[in-house]
Order: sequence, then C-alpha cells, then structure tokens
Amino acid sequence: MTKSHGVTPSDVVFLLDVDNTLLDNDAVEQDLRRHIEEAFGTECHDRYLEIFEQLRATLGYADYLGALQRYRIEHPREPHLIQISLFLVDYPFRDRLYPGALDVVRRLRRQGTTVILSDGDVVFQPRKVARSGLLDAVEGQALIYIHKEQMLDDVAQRYPARHYVMLDDKLRILSAMKSVWGSRLTTVFVGQGHYARDPKILAACPPADVSIERIGDLAHGELPAWAAAAARQG
Repeated sequence: MTKSHGVTPSDVVFLLDVDNTLLDNDAVEQDLRRHIEEAFGTECHDRYLEIFEQLRATLGYADYLGALQRYRIEHPREPHLIQISLFLVDYPFRDRLYPGALDVVRRLRRQGTTVILSDGDVVFQPRKVARSGLLDAVEGQALIYIHKEQMLDDVAQRYPARHYVMLDDKLRILSAMKSVWGSRLTTVFVGQGHYARDPKILAACPPADVSIERIGDLAHGELPAWAAAAARQG
C-alpha cells in the first residue's frame, strides 16, 4: 500500500490521519451501534460495545472486527454475526468523508508528497481507506501502523523529507510526533470528532502549531501560509 521513494528527500511530505480527520468515524460508529441494536437487540449491542471499548483501551485504536471475533468466541452459535461482519466490510465509507476532504488531499498533493498515516488493524482500516476513495486520492501512498507515533523512523525511511506536516484530530498524537521531529514537523490540529472536543485531552496536551476547525477549511480559497511555507523548509 506504499511506494518506496529511494533516498532523495522531498521538500515537504504532508501526512494525513483518517479517522475524524478526513472521515467522520464517529458517525460510522453510531451507524454500527444503531444497526446492531435494531437488528439484533440491546443485549448483543451492549456486550459487543463492552468488548469493543475494552479492546480500544488495550490496543489504542478501534478494532471492530477484533471485537466481533471475541464476541463470537462467547456466542459461537449466533448466526447473525455474519450480518454484522458484512455490514462493516461493505460499509459505504465514501459517504462519510468530511465535505471537501478529497479536495484538500488533491490541493496538498500539488504542494508536496501526500501520504495517509493512520492507526488501525490490518484488515478493516485498509478496507476503510480504500473504499472511501482516499487510497486512490493519494495514489496508494498510505501507511497504517498500530501506533503511528512510534513508527516515525519507518515513516522517514519510506518518505524522506526536509519537512513534514501532520494533520490529525488527536493532540496526543501530534504532541508525541513533535517531541521526536521537533522543528522538522508542523503539527495541524483538526478540531473534529470526540477526541478533539475532549476537555481532558485538550488540557493535558500542548497546543499544535496550527489549529483549524474542520478539514474542509482547506478546500477552498488560498491555502494558509503554513502550507506554502512548509514546502520551503529545508
């Protein structure tokens, strides 16, 4: 899902998170919860979500299919689990892209190399990136790790650059990346989704270099000065 760029560094690499940055993942979760409860009842809904949240706390990312597999171990005779699995795999993720998200990707690609940088499992997250149209938008340049902020050496090896720009809805991630890359990185906080609005997270983390209310703010008009300036860093 990624291409090698050899050893010649780009002037700038734009790194784009997916969930609640380019795609409304909170809405995806709400749709899944509604589907499970309406189709299979409150008991199934509540137990699946309990397992899901336990896994998210342990892994640090949302593992929808992993939670479903654990639920299946507890309920091996439940035939409706196939329907939940198909709901997830066939979900129309493109419909959940934030307004202007693909336009922003195209605009940033004209400024520099643009790469999806996401956390998630090895099956469902790539499926989401592909079915949403984001994989085509970045011409297959996507990296998906368990904890992306711990893999910056690998990111730099695959996409060497004089300067990086990271767009993410999680201040914790942006802060962790900034502590490693320092002035080589411009952090852009996108204030969408439940993590971006969590007062505890906002209080615990230093502010990003740049803050925007929504990803669509970059879709029209002139790009902000930081986007053009990043391309001149060196």
